[in-house]
Amino acid sequence: MIEPIHNSVLEQLQQSREQQRFAIRLSFLIGFLMLIGKGYAYLITGSAAILSDAAESVVHVIAVSFAAYSLWLSMRPADESHPYGHEKISFFSAGTEGAMIVIAAFYIIYESIHKWLHGLQLQNLGEGTLFTAAATLINAALGGYLVWQGKKYKSLILTANGKHVLTDSWTSLGVIVGLILVMLTGWLPFDPILAILVALNILWSGGKLIRQSVGGLMDERDPKLEQQLRRALNEETSKRGLDYHEFRSRNTGASVWVDVHLLFPKETTIEQAHWQATEIEGAIKAKMSVPVRFTTHLEPIERHDETHQTLKSEGD
Repeated sequence: MIEPIHNSVLEQLQQSREQQRFAIRLSFLIGFLMLIGKGYAYLITGSAAILSDAAESVVHVIAVSFAAYSLWLSMRPADESHPYGHEKISFFSAGTEGAMIVIAAFYIIYESIHKWLHGLQLQNLGEGTLFTAAATLINAALGGYLVWQGKKYKSLILTANGKHVLTDSWTSLGVIVGLILVMLTGWLPFDPILAILVALNILWSGGKLIRQSVGGLMDERDPKLEQQLRRALNEETSKRGLDYHEFRSRNTGASVWVDVHLLFPKETTIEQAHWQATEIEGAIKAKMSVPVRFTTHLEPIERHDETHQTLKSEGD
């Protein structure tokens, strides 16, 4: 019974990895093309808002390159120097991407104010707006796809990259509004003002990514995920007349590690307890949409509280 479940999990894992690789390659390709298009739009217009959009694309290309490396590294198996694997790189990737977004936001604000103070000169706004509008539509579709794939395969790397791309599309939308206002009113300061507002928005987005990265690296509790695991664990232990305690879980960015003590009647043999624990683990893994790794400690239910209290007293 366990073997088919195990094979199914492996097949899903392989499919997940292939889809994630495809998504990150697509993100890099489109990001590079967007950078070329936005760079051209800035050269023909001199717009601070379009410059802010192009700067965001530079960040995207660099960030997605690191994300691709992080995705590759996160999929490598555990080795002698990293016995728990390399999945934590996902949080470094998200934090790096967030930090680069923050840096880009400050650069946009600086350039916008600099251009405003030293005189605004805009031209070819109609053509520049069309380039930016096309980039907005493409990035919105790409960002939605990346976030969808990230949530589907529980990939923090893809989710972070998708949110970055969506941020880029909001940046582009703000640029379009600014350019249209300039063309309608002739008032040039609309251009740097919208650029600054867009920068503040992406600053907030980058800050959230950094916060998420720190939480993951510090093994911050995920209440929603823990609730799903406890529900499955309660169901599997109850149907076998067992109990458990000392439950802990942590998210590595690509999988979940669970530590739990399973409590058995004292007449249960080690072999029986082992197989029941294995069945419980396999059943829970089959119910979860994210890979789960278990470390189970087998204990007799009789007098286990007394035993733990004794060990605690000796440790003090």
